Amino acid sequence: MPVAPGSALSDAFAATRAASVDACAGLENEDYGLQAAAFASPPKWHLAHTTWFFETFILRPLSPGYRVFHPAFEVLFNSYYNGVGEQHPRSQRGLLSRPTLDEVLAYREHVDSALRPLLDDPAADPAIAARCRLGIEHERQHQELFYTDIKYSLAANPLAPALAEAPAVEAAATIAPAPAWLTFEGGLVETGHDGDGFAFDNELPRHRSWLEPFRLATRPVTNGEYQAFVDDGGYQRPELWLADGWELVQREHWHAPLYWRGGEEFTLYGQRERDSAAPVIHVSGYEADAYARWAGARLPTETEWEAGAAALAPGPVGVEAGRLHPHPAVPGPAQFYGACWQWTASAYGPYPGFKAGAGAIGEYNGKFMCNQWVLRGGACVTPAGQLRHSYRNFFYPADRWQFSGIRLAADHG
Repeated sequence: MPVAPGSALSDAFAATRAASVDACAGLENEDYGLQAAAFASPPKWHLAHTTWFFETFILRPLSPGYRVFHPAFEVLFNSYYNGVGEQHPRSQRGLLSRPTLDEVLAYREHVDSALRPLLDDPAADPAIAARCRLGIEHERQHQELFYTDIKYSLAANPLAPALAEAPAVEAAATIAPAPAWLTFEGGLVETGHDGDGFAFDNELPRHRSWLEPFRLATRPVTNGEYQAFVDDGGYQRPELWLADGWELVQREHWHAPLYWRGGEEFTLYGQRERDSAAPVIHVSGYEADAYARWAGARLPTETEWEAGAAALAPGPVGVEAGRLHPHPAVPGPAQFYGACWQWTASAYGPYPGFKAGAGAIGEYNGKFMCNQWVLRGGACVTPAGQLRHSYRNFFYPADRWQFSGIRLAADHG
């Protein structure tokens, strides 16, 4: 469906741009350049790159007379778009002490001021609205990446600094509901985005798939349940691991999820006592697969997960709820969204009939359909607008700095 300029799009643009800056409220000036690893971009870079997207794909090609803010930014803040040109090395983003934070914020205002009139102009090129919608969703993705990246960088500090103060509702541990299964008959199902709203190209085309009867766990695996796997020697038992995962465990000396430190874990609220009833997070796909095998179950396929979530239709709860750490599950089908991304057993690839778009924008998703696994659902730091059953997140199975967890599946019968 074509996207038309208008107040709704302009309002969504303004709200999204403001949310990125608001997310940084807990930072000190020294935090804006933090980059503890090549995969974790600094907050200042996220603020600039999301601005670069609007400038590069809307203002420069579609707004005659637009004045580029700084010609060097085309390279400095290009992430991976080879069709646009060269990129500053990803591992060196943290070395960009210049431009300053004030200059980056001025860059944001410069681009916003140039784009807003176009969004309110009913005679504007329709491509402006369509690309702006993509830019909004792109920035929302980077808002989540901001939280995952700054968590990784703050965790490298021995002082274990907090990004935010924990809300009172986060203070008390609870008892998780007993694990249980949801049963699905399977059969011929339709997979992929099915609405009139926005969807990324990798959620399309909608197509049919066959599922054998299956079961899904009512909730994600908890810290307490994962602790039992650790205590049973899960990280010392090669029979539980895929070969690549076992090699990684040995090489990196993994013995627990990423932020576990004794009986505590590092959170965006700082170092805290680990809640045994909360979902385990920051596990790799290999760890999720090994745990599932230890538990006598398996990971769901992405089609099973989508069919289950679509049937149950739980309400999405995103980062707007104010939680930066998942809370314990409640009884019944729970936390398909708003707690943790859930690893699936599915390789990230194109749906039947998928075709990447033309030009540099076509690089958005298609070229990454290799060697990665699909995750479904959404985390506590995911914007609510991106919590839907067709959304396909994807990471390499070794990655664990995302808010990634585990929902078990099993055959039925």
